[in-house]
Amino acid sequence: MQRFRLMIPLLLVFISVLCFAPTAWAFCGFYVAKADTKLYNQASQVVIARDGDRTVLTMANDYQGEVKDFAMVVPVPTIIKQEQVRVAEPKIIERLDAFSAPRLVEYFDEDPCAPVAQRSPVFLAAPSAAVNETARARSDRTLGVTVEARFNVGEYDIVILSAKESGGLETWLNRNGYKIPRGAKQLLKPYIRASMKFFVAKVNLEKFEKSGYQLLRPLQISYQSPKFILPIRLGMINSTSEQDLIVYILSPKGQAEITNYRTVKVPSNVNIPVFVKEEFGDFYKSTFQTAYTKEGKKVAFLEYAWDMSNCDPCAADPLTPEELKQAGVFWLDGDSQNDAPIPPNFRRPFLVSNVFITRLHVRYTRDKFPEDLMFQDTSNRESFQGRYILQHPFTGEVKCQAGKQYRRSLPRRFEQEAQTLAKLTNWNIQDIRRKMQLTVGNVTNSWWETLLHWLGL
Repeated sequence: MQRFRLMIPLLLVFISVLCFAPTAWAFCGFYVAKADTKLYNQASQVVIARDGDRTVLTMANDYQGEVKDFAMVVPVPTIIKQEQVRVAEPKIIERLDAFSAPRLVEYFDEDPCAPVAQRSPVFLAAPSAAVNETARARSDRTLGVTVEARFNVGEYDIVILSAKESGGLETWLNRNGYKIPRGAKQLLKPYIRASMKFFVAKVNLEKFEKSGYQLLRPLQISYQSPKFILPIRLGMINSTSEQDLIVYILSPKGQAEITNYRTVKVPSNVNIPVFVKEEFGDFYKSTFQTAYTKEGKKVAFLEYAWDMSNCDPCAADPLTPEELKQAGVFWLDGDSQNDAPIPPNFRRPFLVSNVFITRLHVRYTRDKFPEDLMFQDTSNRESFQGRYILQHPFTGEVKCQAGKQYRRSLPRRFEQEAQTLAKLTNWNIQDIRRKMQLTVGNVTNSWWETLLHWLGL
């Protein structure tokens, strides 16, 4: 039995960029950690590269189980031909995840007694056996199912289906060896009514064994349609609990928005206690869960929006032009609105600065997300990131009046950080204060007395 899961390795890539005085922090800071998709037990990732009515969709998931049981059924707006499908490398999605993940940055206070001109700048870190074809086609017609195309790509056997009714489609899938969960019939109905086709993939075991891959690679399809949607309802059949979906939308324009659900920004740009550096994964999971609950569990969260030619602070290097091509970016020279089909292996000139990424995080259930996700392009190029700040106090000796005033100001700052952390995560405020070492021995003083003792004042 071979069990597997798409894993996202932790990439720590540091880039040094000059950043000025603390009063002009903006998005500066020394990058120290990120909250990538490894935090979530059930997380699917989708990359959508879209310009006009052209879409390149890359799909990955965290499927666990035997390879022979894997099946993917994706509603698509048009018939997909073999040249429109390719297998993508998991690394591309890993790179997008690393580049756009919510991040932790840290600052170190300057010596308050040092002359301003001498203070150092802060740097940024950056089917089984073959059967008689005639008999099979006759059987398909009785079910109202038409096989529009059948082909193999990499380790996948793929069929493109159209159907007249959901019961026939469900029966066809089961007869042909696709392990479709109970309840699929009802969820298939809306797509059939909308005259959508079905992209169905399963693993060719022989080819998978010969490929040498340990993990199933993402599938990437290109198509042309005015519909800018992402079907999520079928995926809910396989889940007994909430599911996390990370959508990376690449556009030559600006941010993409979900039109049929509210989108809110994750809490960001706040100072939190320095001990969170060792607990950032737990911190972000709690922060996201708190915001998710507060919003009624029926919104999408914006975690990142940025021009992909740069980043600040960088959780990973920006993707290279070649990597962006592998992620599906096909617009290169501004001539992206003509009606010519997308060639399977396009090699036109490329402009990295013409790619804007939107990272959306959706945690969904059937009752809160009864509709598929519908998107629209916008020209909004405002930068945003989930970013959390650690500000280390100066711990050296201070003798000047400004230094004494600085130390007296720290208790209020630390208490504000504790209050902020409690509000973001719903963690117990007393536990937070204890982790901040605001108690001495077995005696608990008021926070200002304890801190002054800690600072030796």
